Amino acid sequence: MCLAPPTKQWFALHTLTRHEKCVYERLLDHQLDAFLPLYRATRRWEKRCPVSLDLPLFPGYIFVHVVTEERGKVLRIPGVVSLVGSRCGAWPLDESIIESLRSGLHFRNAQPYRQLAIGERVRIIHGALKGLVGVLLHMKNNIRVGISLDQIMQSITVDVDADEVEPAINQM
Repeated sequence: MCLAPPTKQWFALHTLTRHEKCVYERLLDHQLDAFLPLYRATRRWEKRCPVSLDLPLFPGYIFVHVVTEERGKVLRIPGVVSLVGSRCGAWPLDESIIESLRSGLHFRNAQPYRQLAIGERVRIIHGALKGLVGVLLHMKNNIRVGISLDQIMQSITVDVDADEVEPAINQM
């Protein structure tokens, strides 16, 4: 009786923050098939020239193509937190999705998208209102944020661009 060789499957691998490239290199050093989609972004720090960076398209995640028996080997790599899944095991990803990303991303200008929801607390990160925290009210043609001045029990709404806000974590 011949047993079919185990088939490889794609899994999402959760990494430590900002360790994606290092983990990716370690996976390749261990002869494991991995995929780290990157996008090019320009950053400008105060009083410095703009710098072009290659950043992970899915921060904190890498995709790895392994058989079930190799998952333990993957988890022992420094910088790896876990395989995405539940207590019952890692969740395999659809092969066609990964292959589409691998073959088509370089033809498109892909960038991460922060999913914000109406009612979510957001922080303004650019412009004259930088640092203010409010509630996301509207997202149709522009983003409208409600900002409350609790001390005088008054509120205002302002329109901002999508790249000017981020989720406000633990900001009350």
